[in-house]
Amino acid sequence: MAVKSNARATPSKIGAEEGAALWSVGALVTVKLGPEETGGAFSLVEHLADPGFETPYHVHHGEDELFYVLTGEIECRYGDDGEHVVRAGPDETVYLPRDLPHGFRVVSDEPCRMLIQVTPSGLEAFFTDVGMPAERLETPPPAEPDVAMLTERAAGYDLEILGPLPN
Repeated sequence: MAVKSNARATPSKIGAEEGAALWSVGALVTVKLGPEETGGAFSLVEHLADPGFETPYHVHHGEDELFYVLTGEIECRYGDDGEHVVRAGPDETVYLPRDLPHGFRVVSDEPCRMLIQVTPSGLEAFFTDVGMPAERLETPPPAEPDVAMLTERAAGYDLEILGPLPN
């Protein structure tokens, strides 16, 4: 099968410390490629989170997610009740299709740095909406997440917050 080109996409090169850096949902999220560069086909973000970081349990109804772990280790839980568990460390990849409830936590003693590809693009706008420009290229100061705000804003991105990450 022939691959069609995306006329709206533009060739891009992003350096190690380039991209829109945000403190969002308790992590440093750097948007490396967004819809402007990929024609909306996908987005690529670099995600840096400290040991113990965890996402709320959630489900994306509009996009698939792929995690490529660079450093550290994560534990992903998925399924209706988080009954399925997979761990991933450096050079390992986790793929989570849309409409699958999931979440993850950093289980290593060191920060976890990974690349997250979201297909199609759009989730980077949620990170921007609920975050703020990073003051430094490091994780944000510890703070309790505003779950009510996240839940309310998530609905506008076809994202559903289900509650805390199951144990």
